[in-house]
Amino acid sequence: MGFIFYKYQGTGNDFVMVDNREGGFPKDDTDFIGGLCDRRFGVGADGLILLEDEPGYDFRMVYYNADGNESTMCGNGGRCIVAFAGFLGIIKNDTRFMAVDGVHRATLGDGKVKLQMTDVDRVDVFDNYVFLDTGSPHHVQEVQEIDRFDVKLQGAKLRYGKYGKAGSNINFVSKVDDAVFKVRTYERGVEDETFSCGTGVTAVAIAMHRTGKTKGNTVTLQTPGGVLRVYFDEEGGQYRNIFLEGPAKKVFRGEVDRV
Repeated sequence: MGFIFYKYQGTGNDFVMVDNREGGFPKDDTDFIGGLCDRRFGVGADGLILLEDEPGYDFRMVYYNADGNESTMCGNGGRCIVAFAGFLGIIKNDTRFMAVDGVHRATLGDGKVKLQMTDVDRVDVFDNYVFLDTGSPHHVQEVQEIDRFDVKLQGAKLRYGKYGKAGSNINFVSKVDDAVFKVRTYERGVEDETFSCGTGVTAVAIAMHRTGKTKGNTVTLQTPGGVLRVYFDEEGGQYRNIFLEGPAKKVFRGEVDRV
């Protein structure tokens, strides 16, 4: 059986996108999904996303990591599926959709998507890192000479050594200016550095605000794949009205057989 797919990317974080409103996609076939994401033997992607019907909403987002397992929220994937829904004609300039972590709102225009993220009620600050959940769990740690930092090696050590089997995404950050930070992320499920991570830069922006490294409520994040911006309101240590903004682009369309 053949499946039509689309390849999308948001600041270099790339995804196989499938319109599954009629069903039929083998959602429980971990090997098939992981194979599609394989960069040597498949299409190649950081994850796979299904767009499905959801009563009362424009659509449902179902996200799989590159290892083929269904996972927690993906911010850049959320932005890409909004662009995909626009391409399919499901939405125009704004949307309200369901994901694994609840309802998300977003606006689409000029090649960019501004996506509302989940509220953050708890930010745990430790001596040399911050931990929080922005739809996915994130460890945020400042480092020196971030461009030369071995993200894959050090990220894997923390992902497995500190957080065990369940793991966490690991973000390394360096301050560039008052409200500008450079970020590199090791993603669980991909088990490598990715060019960008949406929930990751959201976590970094909030962590830097929580620790006093920035005072404003608009933060610019520079990733290897491009620039993202995070907006939020904060009161009493709780973060609301969190938005992630950046480009989301269709790369190509293809068809693949399940063998």
